[in-house]
Amino acid sequence: MSNLIAPPSVRALARKKGIDVEELARDTGRSSIAREDIKVARPAEDSASYWDVDHTAFGPVREEAMTRIAQVSAANLSAANRLIPQVTHHDRADATMLEAIRVQLKSDAQARGIKLTALAFQVKALGRALRKFPRFNASLSADGKRLFFKEYIHIGIAVDTPYGLMVPVLRDVDRKGIWEIAAELAALAGRAKERKVRPQEMGGASMSITSLGGIGGIGFTPIVNPPEVAILGISRNETVTVWEGNTPRPVAMVPLDLSYDHRVIDGADAARFLAYLCGLIANPRRILL
Repeated sequence: MSNLIAPPSVRALARKKGIDVEELARDTGRSSIAREDIKVARPAEDSASYWDVDHTAFGPVREEAMTRIAQVSAANLSAANRLIPQVTHHDRADATMLEAIRVQLKSDAQARGIKLTALAFQVKALGRALRKFPRFNASLSADGKRLFFKEYIHIGIAVDTPYGLMVPVLRDVDRKGIWEIAAELAALAGRAKERKVRPQEMGGASMSITSLGGIGGIGFTPIVNPPEVAILGISRNETVTVWEGNTPRPVAMVPLDLSYDHRVIDGADAARFLAYLCGLIANPRRILL
């Protein structure tokens, strides 16, 4: 609108709030825009005006450029958090038997030159759960009218690297044994940290796992990685007191946090899915057969 009347102070306020005065004039049918119009107008969804601050006005600062990987990750996470109605369901699984089996297999793992982590068992268990609950192994169409059910089971593994978060994908986990999964997990993480992940190792996951087990925490709320419809968060094992009648018993438990797209998955489905997964982790022999 070339004849739009808007004083410089009004235009400056619009820029600060992330509002396009030309677009506002078209939407309201106005030929002039005043400060009052800007104050009641809603900023654009992707406005960065909230972060457009001169921090040096408050004290000394140090500037560091975001890596390209971190920038891409930030954009994806922001879009996912804005577009997906996400809910997180929390549970925990008895890790006693899993840890006992890992101890039993320690010498075998050393002989194979493989680090057998709890994550290998958790990946295998998640693959089994996805096969039983196919709705979690689906993706919603862009128009939200169709579901694509995947016949394959690929698991994305979030890796913390010096350059930002990367999520390489472990393919066909349902067809692989625990040793193969453990070896591939270590190889994927190593290549990710060295920025050597191949293009064919990214994308196409059925679902992703983000594990903070080696760091700490008792739980968190992971963000779904579209076009997936769910993501599993894993925290560090904790000792929980379980009562058997009047007798207390300390039990090693692993906290699990399942975030899901509520457009596709209902709360009852999420509870059943995580309960089944907890059962597999509590009795890992079921996934080793």
